[in-house]
Amino acid sequence: MLVSSSGLSKVKDSVKEKVFFGNELTTELVAILTVYFVQGILGLARLAVSFFLKDELGLTPAQVSAMLGIVALPWIIKPLFGFISDGFPIFGYRRRPYLVLSGILGATSWVSLATIVHTPIAATLVISLGSLSVAVSDVIVDSLVVARARKESQAEAGSLQSLTWGTSALGGLITAYFSGLLLQHFTTRTVFWITAVFPLIVSLVAWLITESPIERDANNSDKPGTACARGERANFDNIKHQVGQLRKAITQKTIWLPTLFLFLWQATPSADSAFFFFTTNELHFEPEFLGRVRLVTSLASLIGIWIFQRFLKTVPYRVIFGWSAVISTVLGMTMLLLVTHTNRALGIDDHWFSLGDSLILTVMGQIAYMPILVLAARLCPAGVEATLFALLMSVTNLAGLLSYELGAGLMHLMGITESNFDSLWLLVLLTNLSTLLPLPFLKWLPSSDSQNETTETQKLQPASAQVLPSVPTKDGEQSLVNG
Repeated sequence: MLVSSSGLSKVKDSVKEKVFFGNELTTELVAILTVYFVQGILGLARLAVSFFLKDELGLTPAQVSAMLGIVALPWIIKPLFGFISDGFPIFGYRRRPYLVLSGILGATSWVSLATIVHTPIAATLVISLGSLSVAVSDVIVDSLVVARARKESQAEAGSLQSLTWGTSALGGLITAYFSGLLLQHFTTRTVFWITAVFPLIVSLVAWLITESPIERDANNSDKPGTACARGERANFDNIKHQVGQLRKAITQKTIWLPTLFLFLWQATPSADSAFFFFTTNELHFEPEFLGRVRLVTSLASLIGIWIFQRFLKTVPYRVIFGWSAVISTVLGMTMLLLVTHTNRALGIDDHWFSLGDSLILTVMGQIAYMPILVLAARLCPAGVEATLFALLMSVTNLAGLLSYELGAGLMHLMGITESNFDSLWLLVLLTNLSTLLPLPFLKWLPSSDSQNETTETQKLQPASAQVLPSVPTKDGEQSLVNG
């Protein structure tokens, strides 16, 4: 019996170390991971949305790219959601009610897409509401992750972020192939109906969050208007404190310089929309095959997370970003072989070429993205975790919006349409080379002597909010459309 108990204990320790990266599995952690998992599962409708915009609404590549920028707006104003969550509790709770509401909003947006949306304007509005739903839930769980990450030792830095993003990638992995397979047999609106179920899971697991109601001063509570006045004054003081801490944080070079570097890198123009039209209209890839591509990229994301967690956690940020940018640019140029059909002359089938490229580029992108999560989380002062982390992340999403809009502008100028891809090679060339533009500013990232920078950062913050740092990349956060 003793041997059995000892063996079981070893198995539990092994699972904790290898599966959960050393994090203790609690009901709250289950809730956090479930929300990230659902974010990954929402990729089930990614292809359905793309085909819906292209085929049923008849949008051009430039119009789709412009729409992707618009629906990313909720991710840009994420600090507002964090600000509201931190400063305006509902029934005394800052996290649970907002998770419940976000799940209901998400389900409503998908049901609307399945039933009443028939115009581009309506589609933009409803997809934006779905994006808002995911952004709100993301702010809430990010704040919970940040609070936990601040307690990690230097050796454990990034383990929780790796776990959460791995969970999201796992959700995407499970539904990746089915995103194409379902479209092979059902309509896009049927896929939207199925997807509408998953946001409700977020509403359900919200009750697993460990949260105590905010205590109010009960003195004089029997006097009319006293409790209300005290509540308003408390909210005002809380907001004033948040603003003060935020101002202190964002004026530190250790925060805004790496963030500015990340913005410059993420803001380079994107050719994603044009490439989707090229693969479906020119290469005639079926939804089922595109589901396979999504399966490969989901696997690649997990591989990238594992590589970072296993080998690159302690590598200087400048090294990771420098080499990631150069290697990604070189590998990205291989897309020229596909858009010019040179791969066929080399005897490489279009399908196999696409799969290989997607695998390698996604691994590189995920490796580059992990450090920014560590940096952002470790720099957030206590009390404004949701707001500051959302602010840092929203900068990357603003850059993503600019990336799509710049891409849309280039597509329009080059005359790239749903049937004309003559200039696509030039677009691919420009978008890849633009990734190298921020490299002269690598010095804005923390140096290899991260401990010294950590100490300097801590000195600038209140004693109650001392934290540690870490850094950025080129793959933005997930939205309703781009999964």
